[in-house]
Amino acid sequence: MKQHILLTAFVFVAFSYAQEDQKLDIPESAEVFLEEYTDGFQDIFFNALQQKGIQNYDRAINLFLECKQLNVATSVIDHELAKTYLLDKTYVTAQQYAVEALIAEPANYWYLDTLEQILSKQSNTMDAVKNTLPFDNKELQKNLVLVYFKKKKYGDALAILKGLPKSSFKEELQLKLEDSLAQLKKNAPKTKSTGLITVNNDPIKVLELNLEQHIKNEQFAMVALRAKDAVETYPLQPYFYYAYGLALHKTNKNDEAIEMLESSLDYLFDDISLGNKIYRTLSDAYTQAGNSSKANEYLSKIKPGF
Repeated sequence: MKQHILLTAFVFVAFSYAQEDQKLDIPESAEVFLEEYTDGFQDIFFNALQQKGIQNYDRAINLFLECKQLNVATSVIDHELAKTYLLDKTYVTAQQYAVEALIAEPANYWYLDTLEQILSKQSNTMDAVKNTLPFDNKELQKNLVLVYFKKKKYGDALAILKGLPKSSFKEELQLKLEDSLAQLKKNAPKTKSTGLITVNNDPIKVLELNLEQHIKNEQFAMVALRAKDAVETYPLQPYFYYAYGLALHKTNKNDEAIEMLESSLDYLFDDISLGNKIYRTLSDAYTQAGNSSKANEYLSKIKPGF
């Protein structure tokens, strides 16, 4: 007998903001039923989920692939394969299945969220797969704004939002994004002034000066150690992300370096000099990683005269 099984309930995740009591609801997943599938398929599918849950990823992948061989055309399987390969750190294959799932259901928020996670693990952006997706789908674009918002990539979210037609969604999100950016800037301690800096009263400046000295002396192991602690203590300061990323790059950990350096850009506002340092180091890291396209992209962002 066919069973009426609900894979995932339709729930909402609310993101709240410190500056206001408003909430934004994001659908976690659409209702997915297996009422049309045989008991044999269901057994394999749920066994695969169980194997994934106990971190037996190879077995889970084989079972999900077995589901596909039963000619069950559902994006759920592709998405589960993408998530399992992601957990197994097989990012290229994970990306392939995530793209397939999203092509099948462009409006699915969680398919897009999984793809963004996979791209981030490879230090890539949505631009890397944009041409393979139905990117003109407005629901996909709205979901991407929400994905970036959740990850505090406010600048990226605003860039996508600007291309959407006028709507209450756009107006609400634009206000929230602008408020979030303003709040970050307001909470970030000042590192520059027109007068003298009282170093002893500014622990952030003390850390910066110490890290600069270690960098000057090419003591990159010490830079990595201190900058990592600084990032955890002062998560809104882009300089500490830069210093940590630079140290990782100099110690041949380019994938980690790229992830850290690109994170610094989320908190960078008007500091052109620091921005140039970040772009230059990103270009060097991507060059060593063999990605000349991204290296040139960041090299072109460097502004002369600073």
